[in-house]
Amino acid sequence: MNPINEVHVSEPGLVVVDVAAADDDTALAFQQLLAERWATSPAQNTTHDVGQPGVRLRCYLDMWQEPNG
Repeated sequence: MNPINEVHVSEPGLVVVDVAAADDDTALAFQQLLAERWATSPAQNTTHDVGQPGVRLRCYLDMWQEPNG
């Protein structure tokens, strides 16, 4: 994963969430659970690191805004 950009955590309530999961469906389902509770900037795709098990996903959320959608 890339380093966390300072702007993504520049004030209280902003969160960067890195997810490691066994597969795409699990990672994206978890992201959906977050989106139902908080405003998120969702990832569209997961990534896979060669030689590592599972997939990774990064999303950003704002605990002070209403959920998306």
